[in-house]
Amino acid sequence: MRFAVLASFILAALATIAPASATEAAWSKLANGGHTILLRHAIAPGTGDPAGFKLDDCSTQRNLSAEGRTQAQRIGARIAARGIRIERVLTSQWCRARDTATLAFGRTPISEEPALNSFFSDRSTEPQQTEAVRKLIVEFNGAGNQVMVTHQVNITALTGIVPREGEAVIVDANPDGSLAVIGRIIIR
Repeated sequence: MRFAVLASFILAALATIAPASATEAAWSKLANGGHTILLRHAIAPGTGDPAGFKLDDCSTQRNLSAEGRTQAQRIGARIAARGIRIERVLTSQWCRARDTATLAFGRTPISEEPALNSFFSDRSTEPQQTEAVRKLIVEFNGAGNQVMVTHQVNITALTGIVPREGEAVIVDANPDGSLAVIGRIIIR
């Protein structure tokens, strides 16, 4: 009985250590530059968008909460505090993604990239969008890092990972054009 309790305690302790070390390894890799950060937009309560939403009207979309706006600012502050060089920021045209990009990386030029738009409501565009984003990742060869602010479905299609809001999945291109996940960072 004591062994089982001790074993459970040790496993629980290791479970809390592993994500921290994985995050630390991801930070170390980003310091060298040349990587792509797939960033899911910050906290925006709900799922999908209301029926009839309009891309050019934020009032019709699911938007960042106050907590999400703070989270986006923390993401940018943490990256800056670590001295991580951000060379390029691309964002989905959805307001919650654009706002995340602006709040986190407002000093870096931000470009809208339609391939990063959510295909949650229309899965028929997934193959073309995923291929377009993969190509952007493969073609990136900057000395700094590139950030792509996008949505859960887009990141999952590229990596198989279901990221939390505000989570970064760091990827590199393999020589064959496939993507390799090299780390994850969660900033709450």
